[in-house]
Amino acid sequence: MKTLKRRRKENKTDYLKRIKLLKNNSPRITFRKTNKYVISQYITSKQAQDKIKIGVNSKQLIKYGWPKEFEGSLKSIPASYLTGFLIGKTILKEKLETPTIDFGMIRPLHKTRIYAFLKGLIDSGIEIKHKKDIFPDEEKIKGKYMKKDFSQIFNEIKLKIEKEQ
Repeated sequence: MKTLKRRRKENKTDYLKRIKLLKNNSPRITFRKTNKYVISQYITSKQAQDKIKIGVNSKQLIKYGWPKEFEGSLKSIPASYLTGFLIGKTILKEKLETPTIDFGMIRPLHKTRIYAFLKGLIDSGIEIKHKKDIFPDEEKIKGKYMKKDFSQIFNEIKLKIEKEQ
């Protein structure tokens, strides 16, 4: 019987997927969610050694005007979208190569945070192949479903990110 590697047992690494991504020889963007935040990194690999070029955390949205009352929702769909938008604008600003997407061990369910993040990347100007029906509704992305209507604040944060980048 074959024993599993430690990171596979812990559901942290899918080695078959990782090997395919490394053979691709292009940089990749990872998307990870924690209990509080959404984390994204632009990673290049050389001889299976990963090097992080850009790291963006949804906590950085506070700098752009994310309100204190919504601080608990820094892992929500609007926060995921804005994190994707922020890292996309940073990649374009630094004129880096177009990456592939690496969701890791997260199940890619349609209309969830992962695809809100992907829509943020695409809206920032990164060209990635996609289907239109996998993204969350525009109302969900702008935060109209939240306790207080978040859409006005969402638009202000998006404009600040565009101006800075």
